[in-house]
Amino acid sequence: MEHFKTIVISDLHLGIKSSKAKEVIKFLKNNSCDKLILNGDIIDGWQLKRSGKWKKKHTKFFKLIMKYVSKRKTEIIYLRGNHDDFLEEIIPFKFGKLSLAHHHIHESNGKKYFVIHGDIFDSITTNLKWLAKLGDISYTFLLWLNRHYNTYRAKRGLPYYSLSQNIKLKVKSAVSFIDDFETQLVEVARARKCDGIICGHIHQAADKMIKDIHYLNSGDWVESLTALTEDFNGKWNIVNYSEWLTKYEADSGTDVVPSSTNIDDPFDNLLKAS
Repeated sequence: MEHFKTIVISDLHLGIKSSKAKEVIKFLKNNSCDKLILNGDIIDGWQLKRSGKWKKKHTKFFKLIMKYVSKRKTEIIYLRGNHDDFLEEIIPFKFGKLSLAHHHIHESNGKKYFVIHGDIFDSITTNLKWLAKLGDISYTFLLWLNRHYNTYRAKRGLPYYSLSQNIKLKVKSAVSFIDDFETQLVEVARARKCDGIICGHIHQAADKMIKDIHYLNSGDWVESLTALTEDFNGKWNIVNYSEWLTKYEADSGTDVVPSSTNIDDPFDNLLKAS
Protein backbone atom coordinates (compact mmCIF):
# COMPACT_ATOMS: atom_id res chain seq x y z
CA MET A 1 0.00 0.00 0.00
CA GLU A 2 1.28 3.42 -0.96
CA HIS A 3 0.51 6.46 1.17
CA PHE A 4 0.05 9.86 -0.48
CA LYS A 5 -0.43 13.35 0.82
CA THR A 6 -3.44 13.82 -1.50
CA ILE A 7 -5.59 11.76 -3.86
CA VAL A 8 -8.08 13.46 -6.18
CA ILE A 9 -10.80 11.54 -8.00
CA SER A 10 -13.82 12.84 -9.89
CA ASP A 11 -16.61 11.82 -12.24
CA LEU A 12 -17.45 8.37 -10.89
CA HIS A 13 -21.08 8.82 -11.95
CA LEU A 14 -22.34 6.22 -9.48
CA GLY A 15 -25.78 5.17 -10.66
CA ILE A 16 -24.94 4.44 -14.31
CA LYS A 17 -23.95 1.04 -15.71
CA SER A 18 -20.64 2.32 -17.08
CA SER A 19 -19.39 3.57 -13.70
CA LYS A 20 -16.32 1.62 -12.58
CA ALA A 21 -17.19 1.40 -8.88
CA LYS A 22 -15.36 -1.89 -8.29
CA GLU A 23 -12.18 -0.54 -9.85
CA VAL A 24 -12.12 2.69 -7.83
CA ILE A 25 -12.83 0.71 -4.64
CA LYS A 26 -9.88 -1.60 -5.39
CA PHE A 27 -7.64 1.40 -6.02
CA LEU A 28 -8.65 3.21 -2.82
CA LYS A 29 -8.48 0.05 -0.69
CA ASN A 30 -4.87 -0.46 -1.70
CA ASN A 31 -3.74 3.14 -1.27
CA SER A 32 -4.14 5.74 1.44
CA CYS A 33 -3.76 9.49 1.86
CA ASP A 34 -3.96 12.38 4.30
CA LYS A 35 -6.55 14.16 2.14
CA LEU A 36 -9.02 12.69 -0.35
CA ILE A 37 -10.76 15.14 -2.68
CA LEU A 38 -13.94 13.90 -4.39
CA ASN A 39 -14.13 16.52 -7.11
CA GLY A 40 -17.72 16.33 -8.30
CA ASP A 41 -20.06 14.01 -10.23
CA ILE A 42 -19.42 11.22 -7.74
CA ILE A 43 -23.15 10.40 -7.75
CA ASP A 44 -25.02 10.77 -11.04
CA GLY A 45 -28.29 12.28 -9.85
CA TRP A 46 -29.42 12.98 -13.43
CA GLN A 47 -29.28 9.30 -14.38
CA LEU A 48 -30.78 8.10 -11.11
CA LYS A 49 -33.80 10.32 -11.73
CA ARG A 50 -34.17 9.01 -15.28
CA SER A 51 -33.15 5.36 -15.60
CA GLY A 52 -30.11 4.73 -13.40
CA LYS A 53 -29.93 2.17 -10.62
CA TRP A 54 -28.19 2.30 -7.24
CA LYS A 55 -26.28 -0.91 -6.57
CA LYS A 56 -24.53 -2.52 -3.61
CA LYS A 57 -21.13 -1.66 -5.06
CA HIS A 58 -22.09 2.02 -5.01
CA THR A 59 -22.94 1.76 -1.31
CA LYS A 60 -19.64 -0.06 -0.74
CA PHE A 61 -17.81 2.94 -2.15
CA PHE A 62 -19.27 5.24 0.49
CA LYS A 63 -18.66 2.68 3.24
CA LEU A 64 -15.00 2.73 2.20
CA ILE A 65 -15.00 6.55 2.29
CA MET A 66 -16.34 6.41 5.85
CA LYS A 67 -13.53 3.98 6.76
CA TYR A 68 -11.05 6.49 5.33
CA VAL A 69 -12.40 9.01 7.83
CA SER A 70 -12.84 6.77 10.89
CA LYS A 71 -9.87 4.40 10.63
CA ARG A 72 -7.34 6.18 8.41
CA LYS A 73 -8.14 9.67 9.77
CA THR A 74 -8.28 11.03 6.23
CA GLU A 75 -9.71 14.46 5.52
CA ILE A 76 -12.47 14.12 2.91
CA ILE A 77 -13.44 17.07 0.69
CA TYR A 78 -16.52 16.41 -1.46
CA LEU A 79 -17.06 19.14 -4.05
CA ARG A 80 -20.36 19.51 -5.88
CA GLY A 81 -20.51 18.69 -9.60
CA ASN A 82 -23.31 19.24 -12.09
CA HIS A 83 -24.59 15.65 -11.96
CA ASP A 84 -24.70 15.71 -8.13
CA ASP A 85 -26.18 19.20 -7.99
CA PHE A 86 -28.72 17.95 -5.42
CA LEU A 87 -25.97 18.67 -2.87
CA GLU A 88 -26.62 22.37 -3.45
CA GLU A 89 -29.32 22.32 -0.77
CA ILE A 90 -26.92 21.32 2.03
CA ILE A 91 -23.69 23.07 0.98
CA PRO A 92 -21.67 24.24 2.84
CA PHE A 93 -21.54 21.34 5.30
CA LYS A 94 -18.84 20.11 7.64
CA PHE A 95 -18.86 17.21 10.08
CA GLY A 96 -15.52 16.27 11.61
CA LYS A 97 -13.11 15.48 8.78
CA LEU A 98 -15.85 15.41 6.11
CA SER A 99 -16.70 18.60 4.20
CA LEU A 100 -19.11 19.38 1.36
CA ALA A 101 -18.39 22.53 -0.63
CA HIS A 102 -18.47 24.25 -4.02
CA HIS A 103 -14.69 24.70 -4.17
CA HIS A 104 -11.57 24.28 -2.07
CA ILE A 105 -8.14 25.88 -1.71
CA HIS A 106 -5.47 23.20 -1.49
CA GLU A 107 -2.03 24.11 -0.17
CA SER A 108 0.93 22.18 -1.53
CA ASN A 109 4.50 22.91 -0.47
CA GLY A 110 4.07 26.67 -0.48
CA LYS A 111 1.77 26.67 -3.53
CA LYS A 112 -1.99 27.16 -3.66
CA TYR A 113 -4.36 25.25 -5.93
CA PHE A 114 -7.95 26.25 -6.60
CA VAL A 115 -9.99 23.02 -6.67
CA ILE A 116 -13.38 22.99 -8.41
CA HIS A 117 -15.34 20.48 -10.49
CA GLY A 118 -15.46 22.86 -13.47
CA ASP A 119 -19.06 22.74 -14.68
CA ILE A 120 -19.69 26.35 -13.68
CA PHE A 121 -17.38 27.39 -16.53
CA ASP A 122 -19.30 25.29 -19.05
CA SER A 123 -21.89 27.72 -20.49
CA ILE A 124 -24.05 24.87 -21.83
CA THR A 125 -24.25 23.13 -18.45
CA THR A 126 -24.77 26.40 -16.58
CA ASN A 127 -27.22 28.25 -18.81
CA LEU A 128 -28.91 25.55 -20.89
CA LYS A 129 -29.41 22.59 -18.56
CA TRP A 130 -32.05 21.05 -20.86
CA LEU A 131 -29.51 20.95 -23.70
CA ALA A 132 -26.87 19.52 -21.40
CA LYS A 133 -29.25 16.73 -20.39
CA LEU A 134 -30.01 16.02 -24.05
CA GLY A 135 -26.27 15.70 -24.62
CA ASP A 136 -26.09 13.46 -21.56
CA ILE A 137 -28.55 11.04 -23.20
CA SER A 138 -26.34 10.86 -26.31
CA TYR A 139 -23.27 10.36 -24.14
CA THR A 140 -25.05 7.55 -22.25
CA PHE A 141 -25.68 5.79 -25.57
CA LEU A 142 -22.02 6.18 -26.50
CA LEU A 143 -21.03 4.64 -23.17
CA TRP A 144 -23.44 1.75 -23.81
CA LEU A 145 -21.75 1.15 -27.16
CA ASN A 146 -18.36 1.45 -25.47
CA ARG A 147 -19.32 -1.18 -22.86
CA HIS A 148 -20.40 -3.76 -25.44
CA TYR A 149 -17.39 -2.99 -27.61
CA ASN A 150 -15.05 -3.70 -24.70
CA THR A 151 -16.88 -6.93 -23.91
CA TYR A 152 -15.93 -7.96 -27.45
CA ARG A 153 -12.30 -6.94 -26.82
CA ALA A 154 -12.10 -8.72 -23.46
CA LYS A 155 -13.26 -12.02 -25.01
CA ARG A 156 -10.35 -11.75 -27.45
CA GLY A 157 -7.74 -10.85 -24.85
CA LEU A 158 -7.56 -7.21 -25.89
CA PRO A 159 -7.05 -4.45 -23.27
CA TYR A 160 -9.70 -1.87 -22.45
CA TYR A 161 -10.06 0.78 -25.15
CA SER A 162 -12.15 3.92 -24.72
CA LEU A 163 -14.05 4.16 -27.98
CA SER A 164 -16.03 7.12 -26.64
CA GLN A 165 -12.88 9.03 -25.64
CA ASN A 166 -11.27 8.54 -29.04
CA ILE A 167 -14.39 9.56 -30.94
CA LYS A 168 -14.67 12.65 -28.73
CA LEU A 169 -11.07 13.66 -29.39
CA LYS A 170 -11.57 13.37 -33.15
CA VAL A 171 -14.42 15.90 -33.15
CA LYS A 172 -12.94 19.36 -33.72
CA SER A 173 -15.65 21.14 -31.71
CA ALA A 174 -14.93 18.91 -28.72
CA VAL A 175 -11.20 19.61 -28.90
CA SER A 176 -11.93 23.34 -29.14
CA PHE A 177 -14.24 23.12 -26.14
CA ILE A 178 -11.52 21.44 -24.04
CA ASP A 179 -9.04 24.19 -24.98
CA ASP A 180 -11.54 26.91 -24.03
CA PHE A 181 -12.40 25.11 -20.79
CA GLU A 182 -8.75 24.91 -19.76
CA THR A 183 -8.15 28.57 -20.65
CA GLN A 184 -11.08 29.74 -18.53
CA LEU A 185 -10.04 27.70 -15.52
CA VAL A 186 -6.46 28.94 -15.72
CA GLU A 187 -7.76 32.50 -15.63
CA VAL A 188 -9.87 31.67 -12.57
CA ALA A 189 -6.80 30.33 -10.76
CA ARG A 190 -4.87 33.46 -11.66
CA ALA A 191 -7.73 35.70 -10.43
CA ARG A 192 -7.77 33.77 -7.15
CA LYS A 193 -4.01 34.34 -6.86
CA CYS A 194 -3.40 30.59 -6.96
CA ASP A 195 -0.48 28.75 -8.55
CA GLY A 196 -2.64 26.01 -10.03
CA ILE A 197 -6.10 24.69 -10.79
CA ILE A 198 -7.46 21.18 -10.09
CA CYS A 199 -10.66 20.17 -11.88
CA GLY A 200 -12.64 17.36 -13.49
CA HIS A 201 -15.88 17.53 -15.51
CA ILE A 202 -14.56 16.96 -19.06
CA HIS A 203 -13.30 13.38 -18.45
CA GLN A 204 -9.86 14.28 -19.77
CA ALA A 205 -6.95 13.76 -17.36
CA ALA A 206 -4.16 16.32 -17.63
CA ASP A 207 -1.04 17.55 -15.86
CA LYS A 208 0.57 20.52 -17.62
CA MET A 209 1.68 24.10 -17.32
CA ILE A 210 -0.44 26.68 -19.14
CA LYS A 211 1.77 29.74 -19.06
CA ASP A 212 2.41 30.29 -15.33
CA ILE A 213 -0.46 28.15 -14.01
CA HIS A 214 -0.28 24.44 -13.21
CA TYR A 215 -3.38 22.81 -14.75
CA LEU A 216 -4.47 19.45 -13.32
CA ASN A 217 -7.52 17.40 -14.30
CA SER A 218 -8.32 14.14 -12.53
CA GLY A 219 -10.13 12.58 -15.50
CA ASP A 220 -12.91 10.11 -14.66
CA TRP A 221 -13.93 6.59 -13.60
CA VAL A 222 -16.24 5.89 -16.51
CA GLU A 223 -13.84 5.91 -19.46
CA SER A 224 -10.22 6.70 -18.63
CA LEU A 225 -10.12 5.46 -14.99
CA THR A 226 -7.62 7.99 -13.70
CA ALA A 227 -6.79 9.77 -10.46
CA LEU A 228 -4.39 12.48 -9.34
CA THR A 229 -1.92 11.79 -6.56
CA GLU A 230 0.37 14.18 -4.69
CA ASP A 231 3.41 13.01 -2.74
CA PHE A 232 4.84 14.76 0.32
CA ASN A 233 7.25 16.77 -1.83
CA GLY A 234 4.37 18.37 -3.70
CA LYS A 235 4.86 16.31 -6.88
CA TRP A 236 1.67 15.47 -8.75
CA ASN A 237 1.07 12.41 -10.93
CA ILE A 238 -1.76 11.05 -13.06
CA VAL A 239 -2.44 7.44 -12.06
CA ASN A 240 -3.96 5.29 -14.78
CA TYR A 241 -5.87 2.38 -13.21
CA SER A 242 -4.87 -0.24 -15.79
CA GLU A 243 -1.18 0.63 -15.39
CA TRP A 244 -1.52 0.73 -11.60
CA LEU A 245 -3.31 -2.66 -11.61
CA THR A 246 -0.58 -4.27 -13.72
CA LYS A 247 2.07 -3.09 -11.25
CA TYR A 248 -0.05 -4.05 -8.25
CA GLU A 249 -0.66 -7.58 -9.54
CA ALA A 250 3.00 -8.01 -10.47
CA ASP A 251 4.11 -6.92 -6.99
CA SER A 252 1.59 -9.25 -5.34
CA GLY A 253 2.47 -12.18 -7.61
CA THR A 254 -0.91 -12.31 -9.37
CA ASP A 255 -1.06 -13.28 -13.04
CA VAL A 256 -1.73 -10.28 -15.25
CA VAL A 257 -3.85 -10.41 -18.43
CA PRO A 258 -1.64 -9.66 -21.47
CA SER A 259 -1.87 -6.01 -22.46
CA SER A 260 -1.70 -6.52 -26.22
CA THR A 261 -2.42 -9.00 -28.94
CA ASN A 262 -2.35 -9.20 -32.71
CA ILE A 263 -6.03 -10.10 -33.09
CA ASP A 264 -7.71 -7.78 -35.59
CA ASP A 265 -10.08 -5.21 -34.12
CA PRO A 266 -12.69 -3.82 -36.55
CA PHE A 267 -13.11 -0.56 -34.63
CA ASP A 268 -9.38 0.24 -34.90
CA ASN A 269 -9.63 0.38 -38.68
CA LEU A 270 -12.83 2.44 -38.46
CA LEU A 271 -11.17 5.10 -36.27
CA LYS A 272 -8.03 5.18 -38.41
CA ALA A 273 -10.15 5.84 -41.47
CA SER A 274 -12.06 8.71 -39.82
